[in-house]
Amino acid sequence: MNSKTLPLAKYTVLDLSIARAGPTAVRMLADWGADVIRIESPVEGDIAGKRHGPDSQNLHRNKRSLCLNLKSPEGLKIFMDLVKRADVVVENFRVDVKHRLGVDYEAVKQVNPQIIYASISGFGQQGPYANRPAVDQVIQGMSGLMSITGEPNQGPMRAGIAVSDTSAGMFLGQGILLAVLHREHTGEGQWVHTSLLESMLSKMDFQAARYTMNGEVAGQEGNNHPTLSPMGVFDTSDGLVNLAASTNKMFKAFCKIMNATGLGVNEDYKNVEGRLKNRETLWQLVNKITKRYSTSELVEKLNSVGIPCGPINTIDEAFADEQVQFLKLTKQATHTELGDFDLLRSPINLSEFQHSASFEKPGPDLGEHSLEILTELDYSAEKIEQLQKNGAFS
Repeated sequence: MNSKTLPLAKYTVLDLSIARAGPTAVRMLADWGADVIRIESPVEGDIAGKRHGPDSQNLHRNKRSLCLNLKSPEGLKIFMDLVKRADVVVENFRVDVKHRLGVDYEAVKQVNPQIIYASISGFGQQGPYANRPAVDQVIQGMSGLMSITGEPNQGPMRAGIAVSDTSAGMFLGQGILLAVLHREHTGEGQWVHTSLLESMLSKMDFQAARYTMNGEVAGQEGNNHPTLSPMGVFDTSDGLVNLAASTNKMFKAFCKIMNATGLGVNEDYKNVEGRLKNRETLWQLVNKITKRYSTSELVEKLNSVGIPCGPINTIDEAFADEQVQFLKLTKQATHTELGDFDLLRSPINLSEFQHSASFEKPGPDLGEHSLEILTELDYSAEKIEQLQKNGAFS
């Protein structure tokens, strides 16, 4: 499928962001056709030589790279010339840094009043922590996530993925699309921003709502669901399994298909409240039953009667799963040095746009498209050569 036919094909995005959260938002736009130009620093653009690694290729596929010195007046002028033609600018500078560079919202808006300026930060654009640096794990701790992750009485535990970064990126991507829709109706640009802290507190979802509504402070529950039982991890004859038989209907179905009639008529477990109150004893009883069967037997048996049940896979096992294979969640990227390799495609499915077999572009090398992009600005060859000599770009 040609990227020029995709839903965001008419939009140009200037990506000033680094790390993970901002690039996650921009990746979504790039995957759906936006012309994304990564504005990279000549000094910091290839940190630790990891540009050809899985993380960078995964974050920056389908983007172009312009290596620009924003500290140079000529480099800043190039950026503003791009702004005149762009639809979206994405950045994750600290507040003082973007003002010092002259690429803050007000400066960009003066050049293009219809611009959608999208910012992502650790703690928000204003407030007592606005200028603090942040990383994913710090936000996991401050948001309360680590306090509810892990086994009880074993101390806080981080989630195994950069959930704060990726959540903030997803929310910023949604905010950009909302601003695009607003501009389609009104012609007006605006400033869209979110933060890792805001996004992570939102992701706390019903645990947060338990506190805001009722003052409940949730704790660690390990692999058990915090408010429903039986729902969690159980032993099998050859490993472990996740199962959820927490509603009255599902619990009755579990007891019937597992020939546990005594469990099904026990007054302690007849309703949701009783099963939660007595969940430790119930877990032991259910676990005795599940240990008689293999994981595959339980998955087949319980799903057949509407009880969610699944294996606990390693990453390689997850990709080998027949449903994952059917969904074709990977696409091929082709790089001049790295050759062909697979990356995860966008998880969004649109009926009018079938996923292509390959990505249009791999993650770019530093400044790979600099000359190409400046030529598109109608700069003459002589001007480009002079700008390069002056260190405005590379």
